[in-house]
Amino acid sequence: MFTGIVESMGTVKRLARKGEDARLFIDTSMNLDDLKIGDSIAINGACLTVTEKTGSIFSADVSAETMARTNIKLLKSGEKVNLEKSLRMNSFLGGHLVLGHVDGMGKIQEKIIKANSIQFGVEIDNELSRYVVEKGSVAVDGISLTVNSCEKNRIYVNMIPYTARNTTLGFKKVADLVNIETDIIAKYIEKFLTPGKGIDMNFLAEHGFLK
Repeated sequence: MFTGIVESMGTVKRLARKGEDARLFIDTSMNLDDLKIGDSIAINGACLTVTEKTGSIFSADVSAETMARTNIKLLKSGEKVNLEKSLRMNSFLGGHLVLGHVDGMGKIQEKIIKANSIQFGVEIDNELSRYVVEKGSVAVDGISLTVNSCEKNRIYVNMIPYTARNTTLGFKKVADLVNIETDIIAKYIEKFLTPGKGIDMNFLAEHGFLK
């Protein structure tokens, strides 16, 4: 579990492919003293498991599923990535609840400077757009952002100068692909309200809510 508040950026040392899987090596200035082998860490919003750690460098295995759904497969040596350690029970929740389970990728279609902020228009799959609402939350490359507005399968998010300086989104360009994780609450609500599978009129009647 994560919050979407990026702690630091890391630099890709190597992405070693192993068939459909891979192992990713990251160098970072982030304090790794409390990061143990087997711990979870979000890299561009994708929850991965730390498999090795030496000094400022750690590695994580990347499954075929993660390679298929995320922009990790596009990473090259020297590129920057967003990093966030997993949420502790006593941690401050500054963003929103992020699982690190990326739904898919979106494409940046607009990047507009507005005063000191940057507005992004990101195109996402129709299957994901139903889980995104105006003034709701969305994780973009692991960054918790507020949805300004939605237009069909395009969402608009705003990034303040601090976020631009301290995350990879600050130097993303139009046509770049970003990882998208929608709000998990919307998915549960949809399942609960699906006829025959969750809460419907029959369910309410059977449990005494309707007479």
